[in-house]
Amino acid sequence: MQKITLLLLISLFQIGFSQTQKHNTESIAEVEKKAASKTMNLAVNPNTLNYDITYHKLEFTVNPAVYFISGKITTTFTALSNMNTVTFDLANELTASSVKQGAANLAFVGNVNNELVITLPTTLTTGNSTTVEITYSGAPPVNGFNAFTSTTHGTTPFNTKPVIYTLSEPFGARDWWPCKQDLNDKINSIDVYITAPSQYVSVSNGIEPSAPVIVGANKTTHFHHGYPIPAYLIAIAVTNYSVYNQTAGTAPNDYPVINYIYPESLAAITPQLAVTPQILNLYETLFEVYPFHTEKYGHAQFGWGGGMEHTTVSFMVGFDRGLIAHEMGHQWFGDKITCGTWKDIWLNEGITTYVAALVIENFDGQAAFTTEKANMITNITSSATGAVYLTDAEATNVNRIFSSRLTYDKGAMVMNMLRFKLGDTAFFQGMKDYLADPTLAYAYALTPQLKAHLETVYQGSGSLTEFFQDWVYNQGYPIYAINAFNSGSGQATVQISQTQSITNTAQLGYVSYFEMPVPVRLTLNDGQIIDAVLENTFSGQSFTVAIPVGKTVTGVAFDPNKNIISRNSTATLGVANFSYENAINIYPNPATALLTIDLPINTTLQKVSLYNALGQKALETNQNKVNISGLSAGMYMVSLETSEGVFHKNFIKK
Repeated sequence: MQKITLLLLISLFQIGFSQTQKHNTESIAEVEKKAASKTMNLAVNPNTLNYDITYHKLEFTVNPAVYFISGKITTTFTALSNMNTVTFDLANELTASSVKQGAANLAFVGNVNNELVITLPTTLTTGNSTTVEITYSGAPPVNGFNAFTSTTHGTTPFNTKPVIYTLSEPFGARDWWPCKQDLNDKINSIDVYITAPSQYVSVSNGIEPSAPVIVGANKTTHFHHGYPIPAYLIAIAVTNYSVYNQTAGTAPNDYPVINYIYPESLAAITPQLAVTPQILNLYETLFEVYPFHTEKYGHAQFGWGGGMEHTTVSFMVGFDRGLIAHEMGHQWFGDKITCGTWKDIWLNEGITTYVAALVIENFDGQAAFTTEKANMITNITSSATGAVYLTDAEATNVNRIFSSRLTYDKGAMVMNMLRFKLGDTAFFQGMKDYLADPTLAYAYALTPQLKAHLETVYQGSGSLTEFFQDWVYNQGYPIYAINAFNSGSGQATVQISQTQSITNTAQLGYVSYFEMPVPVRLTLNDGQIIDAVLENTFSGQSFTVAIPVGKTVTGVAFDPNKNIISRNSTATLGVANFSYENAINIYPNPATALLTIDLPINTTLQKVSLYNALGQKALETNQNKVNISGLSAGMYMVSLETSEGVFHKNFIKK
């Protein structure tokens, strides 16, 4: 969800921003904090855990000019344990007038706990289903974050029109209808019927299977949504909308894009909407067919501020490209697959922040994309600490959950680093597999499930455990020192050293070394550019890079395309005579089973001798891969006899 807190900005959004405006993650996060501030203290309602909702028929009667709602909610649910009562979340300010099971009236009570408790006529045993019909009405609560809003729009007192809209994220659904609002259940399908004065246009999730029905002064509009959906993503809006239609997708999976726009804004907004099918088609190319392609995508203008990714219809205050891209991205990441806990919120917001950045990459080019990543890195590294994944304690802190620095920007850059590490082919295949997983699709996901899908396609070590430990679960970032040398004909040597933003080894989240493929750009004396990617696993590691014979390196740069979270890193071209000692690399260090010896180009290994701390020879070989599994743990000295002389290194056997 992307929102802007100040409603004074609405008119500016309606006029429109530049198509290349960078979305402001601080604004996104700030408003989401406010949206959740009254609700994050809510514990999961234990009284609603014993059943699974499979269907809602939602019949609402509203008048945009009146702050009031009446409705009839027909709910089919399945017992997860034996049940004698069923409890729904419903604000105390709303009053149920009747509850029925078929033709039979059921006993019920609304209490001070924002609940409606219904007594079933007989015990509903585990695995069996039933249906109840709740009739209710009232003025929804006014509580600082109005899930139900009645206001006006227009530019003059003579052009003000009433409008009603809802925004329930994350736990506001109960403020306007009886529901099960905790994020542990998705309703398999819904039908929404909105009855309002006939001069107005109604909006909700899904498609209109039939034309609205006018009876007297009122019109009833029917929407059907046939995909699993949590309560907080169900929404309605009613006003004198103008409807602007588009089409997206590729046959046979093309679908309508339906935009509900205030009439006074239509002329200004229509040109901005031209990018909507383009972004939809881009996301389909990168990931998969739009998840709700059998229904629609669209926008409904509203006035709360920013935007909200209601399934199949994003509610929007403005239509700049960044906002469109962000809310649309949530249809895949957040709506189709929803984070399973607040600790995993980056699966919604971090991924979507990166998905919106991909629009910049594909539409504006690499330079603009690099600038976007640089801006995110600047925000991330403005503090030395912080992890993407939340602790249990942090998951109760609204400010931490919706941290623009960590949840949004660091989450996005972690996705970028995964892409850089895996390569484009594997990364995007892994994301496609994640979206297609039948256990996750239209359900909930946790961080290890994303990791598992990316590991399946990873062509490196096959494991991303080290990466996720360093970059997702732990804190801070690396500071690199890159040194390059002209080390002989046809070669250069690059040495990578690293310190960490967190230097206290006892601090929670401390990372001893951030392992990452490191991009280094070498500029040659003829202007030629060589981009090397060096798999860095320990500080002081040296790499030999082949360059054209007769050429020399005249410049070196670290991470020119901003693919790694880092700050104050340096890249230096050495001018002193090159030392072969520095060019010889043994890894990993510490090592457990296999020690690899890497020599400069045109250097021949003649003999390797390993000595323990007592000076006793422990092993001898002439191979550059040494099996050390039989050695005792401890420090060892390595003597390397080569065609260029004898050199010495140390390593630790774990």
